[in-house]
Amino acid sequence: MAADEPPERQLRVMPWWLVLVGLLLAAALGWLVLGLLRSEADRAIQPDIRATLRIDAIRTGLTVVAGTGGGLALLLAARRQWIAERAQRHQEAVATRDQAHRDRVQAHAESVADAAQRHQDRQSTAAEHDAAERRLTELYTRAVELLGNDSAAVRLGGLHALERLGQDNPSQRSTIAAVLCAYLRMSSPDDEPRETEVRRTAQRVLTRHLRAQDETGHWPDVVLDLTGAALVDFDAAGCTLVDATFTGATFTGTTTFAGATTRGRLLLGSATLGDVVFDGLTAGGEVVLDDIRVRGLASFDGAEFTDGLSCRRSHFVGPTSFRRATFGQPTSFDATRFQDATTFQEAVFDGALSMEHTEFGGSASFHSGRFAHMALFRWTIFGAEALFDRARFTDAANFGRARFHRMASFRDTQFSRPPQVEQARAAVDPGHRWPAGTVVERFDDEWLVLVDEGTSSAGGGRGA
Repeated sequence: MAADEPPERQLRVMPWWLVLVGLLLAAALGWLVLGLLRSEADRAIQPDIRATLRIDAIRTGLTVVAGTGGGLALLLAARRQWIAERAQRHQEAVATRDQAHRDRVQAHAESVADAAQRHQDRQSTAAEHDAAERRLTELYTRAVELLGNDSAAVRLGGLHALERLGQDNPSQRSTIAAVLCAYLRMSSPDDEPRETEVRRTAQRVLTRHLRAQDETGHWPDVVLDLTGAALVDFDAAGCTLVDATFTGATFTGTTTFAGATTRGRLLLGSATLGDVVFDGLTAGGEVVLDDIRVRGLASFDGAEFTDGLSCRRSHFVGPTSFRRATFGQPTSFDATRFQDATTFQEAVFDGALSMEHTEFGGSASFHSGRFAHMALFRWTIFGAEALFDRARFTDAANFGRARFHRMASFRDTQFSRPPQVEQARAAVDPGHRWPAGTVVERFDDEWLVLVDEGTSSAGGGRGA
């Protein structure tokens, strides 16, 4: 029975004597009516009228008995109808409850079957996942074993197996990249051509998927940790590098990051390079080149260092070019040595620049450079020509104690305020073109000393 259905009152069986009592009451009522009417008829004076009245009395008594019996019969018929309707309602209620019970049983059975199916599906999925993981682990283990084989050909096969594994399983790409980086970090026999080819292949596997433009071939968010690695003709041109670390790495041959994009830091501190090309590099994070040594050509033409560049205590042996490079944050070349010709022509320094104790062995050109913040050239050594023609200094410029061993030219250079040149020295050269307001005094037969206007000693002369 439903909780909201009112409980039915219990049906009682009518006793048989109740019907007998009703009949007796009907007979008694008829007899009483008959007796009353007969007593009234007996009072009649005329015999014929008295007989008629007695007959009417009998008829009336019988009618009362019949009517009372009919009423009792009607009540019994009404009771039977009520019982039949109640039985019908009871049957309908029982049928409804039975149907509801069957529905609940069916729903429960379906729920149990659905839960069993979901459990079976989970078990099947888990089994498939476990099988896939086991297969993946076996393939990975086998590829790594191939990578550790003594045969160079087998190691090449291991590299391609790892690449295919990463291509088919995106979740394993970071792990595979870490394995390849670890392989490149391991020491290798010197001048071993076959091992060199294996390493070149490992490099190409990494850079190929950092350079790819299509979604299937590109491996996003792969972090390179090549600390101390030995790299040969490393080509990261057009790659997207995320927090790439090359600290202490040794690059032989030509290294290129031309057109590359970095997200996060690019660390090459203490690295050793041959020829290196950073043309068109877009650096979204800090670039660290502290203590690097570049034995050949270094080109940074058109590079963008949004978060600045740190290149302190570095050594550039060959020609170096930062032509049209852009530096967004403070940039430092402190104590760096440029052994050959170096150019920053048309470079833009949106942040502060520091070149304290920097040494230029060859010519240094800052022609048409733009310096938006303070530019420090204190104690800087210019071993050859120093060209600042048409440069523009929006903020302070400090050349205090700098050394100009050859001609210095500031032709058409714009300064927002007079540059500080206190105690800077320059070799005697008739080609010097000093900033307006600079006082030049002879120090000895070989050297001139520069002093700020207003602090010169008597007899000082202005530079040409």
